[in-house]
Amino acid sequence: MGKTYERIDGRLRTFIEAQPLFFTATAPLAGDGTVNLSPKGLKGSFVILDERTVAYLDFAGSTAETVAHLRENGRITLMWCAFEGPPNIVRVHGRGEPVFRDGPRFPELLARFPDIDATAHGLRAIIVVRAELVRDSCGYAVPLMSYDSDRDLHGRRFAREDDASLSAYFEKKDHIATSLDGLPGLPLPLPPSTL
Repeated sequence: MGKTYERIDGRLRTFIEAQPLFFTATAPLAGDGTVNLSPKGLKGSFVILDERTVAYLDFAGSTAETVAHLRENGRITLMWCAFEGPPNIVRVHGRGEPVFRDGPRFPELLARFPDIDATAHGLRAIIVVRAELVRDSCGYAVPLMSYDSDRDLHGRRFAREDDASLSAYFEKKDHIATSLDGLPGLPLPLPPSTL
């Protein structure tokens, strides 16, 4: 039922870009390490950079597991499910890297996200993923659900923060600078925003 693709284009690209939600999965190299699976949403926070490269904005959260795992080994899988319309699941398996706010590529990458106000969400980094394997599958067991809208809670919460208070917020959290397994996570203090 599944098919492998050489690139993200055509019908595949249209499907991915239409989904309001996707999931990321990462893991440390240690066999007993914590596997991380995270939902990602917010319209405008994901872009396809080219036929084999995608990126998404990494916003404030309670941990930095994805960042820590990518810094250690780069492995990541992204998954989209069709909750409306014809059933479909698309997975992009690849190598990812966090581009931090003080990185030389950060301003150019951020310009690729014109449809979201990143300042309102506590932007920590931009995650860039280079696809190594792109596959789809049937999705017959994925339920039909309707998308109403993005929640505004995240933006309302983090729009109150400036660089100093956001950095202080992260420094108080147990698993931002280091992962659940003790891997280096988000570099703190947070570099000043170039937004």
